[in-house]
Amino acid sequence: MKLGDWVSLLCFLAATYILWQIRPLLLLFFAAVVIAIALNSLTNQIRKFNVPRRVAIPIAIGISILVAALFILGIVPPFVEQFRLLVDLLVSFSQTLPARIAELQANLPERIRLPEVNEFIDWLSAPDSAVLDVFSNFFSFVNSSLRVALQTLFVVVLALMMLTNPSAYLEGILLLFPSFYRQRAREIFGICELALGNWLAGIIISSIFVFTCSFVGLLFLGVDLAFAHALLAGILNFIPNLGPTLSMGFPLVVALLAEEPWKAIAVIILYVIIQQIESYWVTPTIMAHQVSLLPAFTLIAQIFFASIFGFLGLLLALPLTVVAKTWLQELLIKDVLNHWELAPNSRFQQAKLALEAQVTPIQPKISSNSPDSTQLPTQSSPETAHPKMREP
Repeated sequence: MKLGDWVSLLCFLAATYILWQIRPLLLLFFAAVVIAIALNSLTNQIRKFNVPRRVAIPIAIGISILVAALFILGIVPPFVEQFRLLVDLLVSFSQTLPARIAELQANLPERIRLPEVNEFIDWLSAPDSAVLDVFSNFFSFVNSSLRVALQTLFVVVLALMMLTNPSAYLEGILLLFPSFYRQRAREIFGICELALGNWLAGIIISSIFVFTCSFVGLLFLGVDLAFAHALLAGILNFIPNLGPTLSMGFPLVVALLAEEPWKAIAVIILYVIIQQIESYWVTPTIMAHQVSLLPAFTLIAQIFFASIFGFLGLLLALPLTVVAKTWLQELLIKDVLNHWELAPNSRFQQAKLALEAQVTPIQPKISSNSPDSTQLPTQSSPETAHPKMREP
């Protein structure tokens, strides 16, 4: 390798290391891009009424703020109240758990009693147990809340900056590509924007469907705190595969606390039916133009991005997968693999020609009675079969 090649390799390794170190910042930037795309789609819908862009952007931002305010004022207070009652129920259940375990142990035969159950009861009943330590770490909770608030503010401000002049930011990113590929990269970015917009619209409609069905079903079953459970199911629907399973835990616990076993079974059946309808009918219908993702690839992507970026990577796993799949399909498959040509004198080209020579085409049968027919040789000579073996 030449000196320039070594310098290029070292620069590439240094850039990779820097990107790896700032990966949380890159994920926040991607979240801002998703929000900017959502606001830009709303802006484009407003511009269809012959509204200039400089006027449509404030209108789109105002509509978003109005929706967020209605969500906070109309949904968050009852959700917080019902969630507080849910926490009280869980705390009361944890307080009665030692007595229930002791009663269960007393009813068990002597030979199957577990000696460590008593230690578990003492651990739960101790005033300085680890259960109480979880609620006593107040400063850690405040620190985490402040960090989340600052990250949210950073994402929102960055999204608004990109919304004002998205073409300038796109041109800056395109400078990282070779000059001959910048126009093609612009097209791929457009495809990614369309795919992310379709995904966002589809997941919102799907979450509203899950919330409505869960709320009506839990009200019909008579499960307490139905609104909080349904809202939690709609929010967790943004996390495929894992979200529906997590959302079923809270109403299942409340149904078990009601001491009516049939309600717990009915809650499981209700959530399974809702998820089957959402997965096999609602999602394929409303996301007909979205980039299709196989369930196995979605689960692998969730594990991969969660291991790299943590919980935020789990939340953004699906849009990250949509963008990655678009770039792999357009760049790697369409632009590279579909146009891959072998060198004329390479070993792979020689092997390909040898393989094609072994496949003899089927000759059509020609009747001997036809006046234009010529008699085909029944056995080829060595010179005819292998022209390279002819003697001079």
